[in-house]
Amino acid sequence: MKRISLSVALFITFTPLAHAQAVRSGDDVLRAMHDRYANSWYKTLTFIQKSTTYNPDGTTKVETWYEALAPPGKLRIDIGPPSNGDGYLMVDGTLTIFKGGKVSATRPLVNMLLVLGFDVYGQAAEITDNVVKGEGYDLKKVHEETWEGLPVYVVGAEQGDLKSKQFWVEKKRLLFVRLFEPTRADPKAFQDVRFEDYREMAGGWVAARVEVYANDKKVFSEEYSNIQGNVKLDSGTFDPKQFHATHWEKP
Repeated sequence: MKRISLSVALFITFTPLAHAQAVRSGDDVLRAMHDRYANSWYKTLTFIQKSTTYNPDGTTKVETWYEALAPPGKLRIDIGPPSNGDGYLMVDGTLTIFKGGKVSATRPLVNMLLVLGFDVYGQAAEITDNVVKGEGYDLKKVHEETWEGLPVYVVGAEQGDLKSKQFWVEKKRLLFVRLFEPTRADPKAFQDVRFEDYREMAGGWVAARVEVYANDKKVFSEEYSNIQGNVKLDSGTFDPKQFHATHWEKP
């Protein structure tokens, strides 16, 4: 019988235990997400988005959005034909809204979907940690659940609590899949945002469908097409002064 060395035996015995003990907090989850993809995740992403709003009266509103992002911290959305000059820029925590190519408003905004779905993989874990804590997520609370048949980490809430700010991360691939946060219209009402249909893309992943629920009813959905990773973007893509003049695609 072939002998196993003591060092190998100890590795086999203790590695699963060490892995199980590795995640004790939300900080550990964010660090694991970063470390898994830090050297491979795409630097830019572009896609066309079908945005559907589901109104209380049963009607729907469908728009085409053209999006470009450069994590960490940069997202551009053109609503309708880019020539209209309508859309949003989210750059390093500031939202700029455009109407007809002109700035109509600016305000601070942390987009947690951008932070947890993209930025976490491309910036130091300590930075993501500080952003998430600053938005009121309790990183000391972490437990495990099953979501769509797969084990997930739940960060920010105790078992059974769906009324606290929290995010869910698939254990195997360490991908963000679910977020509970207050709605902008009513801080006491929570929305449930889900990242679905993950696809491999340029060293990372992208969820090709996003669904938003409030009071267990779907209120908004996003469906992505023409998804491209590591696209070369013009230097003015995320510059508010060049919003109307610069774009990655001009249909």
